[in-house]
Amino acid sequence: MTSKTQALFILSLIALWYASNIGVLLLNKFLLSNYGFRFPIFLTMCHMSACAVLSYISIVFLKIVPLQRIKSRSQFLRIATLSTVFCGSVVGGNISLRYLPVSFNQAVGATTPFFTALFAYFMTLKREAWVTYGALVPVVAGVVIASGLLEFRPKKLGLQSWELGRYSDVLEVLLMPFAVNAFEVISFPGIHCCSSICYVDHESALSWDSVTLVASTLFSSSATAARAFKSVLQGILLSSEGEKLNSMNLLLYMSPIAVVVLLPAALVMEPDVLDVTLTLALKHRFMWLLLLVNSTMAYSANLTNFLVTKHTSALTLQVLGNAKGAVAVVISILLFRNPVTFVGIAGYSMTVMGVVAYGEAKRRYK
Repeated sequence: MTSKTQALFILSLIALWYASNIGVLLLNKFLLSNYGFRFPIFLTMCHMSACAVLSYISIVFLKIVPLQRIKSRSQFLRIATLSTVFCGSVVGGNISLRYLPVSFNQAVGATTPFFTALFAYFMTLKREAWVTYGALVPVVAGVVIASGLLEFRPKKLGLQSWELGRYSDVLEVLLMPFAVNAFEVISFPGIHCCSSICYVDHESALSWDSVTLVASTLFSSSATAARAFKSVLQGILLSSEGEKLNSMNLLLYMSPIAVVVLLPAALVMEPDVLDVTLTLALKHRFMWLLLLVNSTMAYSANLTNFLVTKHTSALTLQVLGNAKGAVAVVISILLFRNPVTFVGIAGYSMTVMGVVAYGEAKRRYK
């Protein structure tokens, strides 16, 4: 494969990855706005169930790629760790969203490339050129600015109704950057957000105490670090010469473990999910079809996520993850005519310029 053909192939993978994620988010928007379905952990469990089933069908029956056996206990432990870390990032992110302002979570999530660079260095001993690390600054800073964090001035360590209203116009930027696999419905007290539709319940103001603030910040930071660690670990599993798996086989082995871990989390944190889901399914006949299509598209999003990691790097994946926020905002404006602020435009313009600078640095300092 020539360098030009390879570049075109990678660009196609990135475009498919973006399209799959945005497609899932639009379906999540439909689930939230039409059915009031606000169960992110259960929905993620449905996604991983679909990944397991579709990977098995693709490998065993359609024979798209050959079935690869797990070669050693260490390889299995890495896959299990990958699944557990993924689940931890989903659960931790949702816990922090219940108590921390959106802008703060957005800013913490934007630092994932820095965590990724750190983990990549310690786990693979691979160091990028300093110019490449320098390009991460505008990539991260742009999202922090666009999130509105710099304008955040909490009263009494909490968000009042008027403050929630101020942030309602920037909530849509939360679409992608929270995670590479960020296709969950986002729902927490006072604010409900999914894809480009968000609304504020002015009667449900958030209140903190110091312990809750510290604990939620730790959850948010831990979820961000977990996403970075997951990206590096999946890169190792996809490219390690001794125990390399192709993307579809890795998804086949990872997904069932994720389902087993997410099931108790969903039952504990979303105790009424089964009753509500069955009630909605009986009331709306297309509910199951929508969940099926949503989960199938999530399979495409996860598979392309692995493929982009394999053909680029874990760090590049996270840089592109930050850039997806800018793409999501553009889609939001075009489809839903959502308002956009000057600060948002400036922030994501900085992120896009940082991504361009990162790509140029990677090309020059290979």
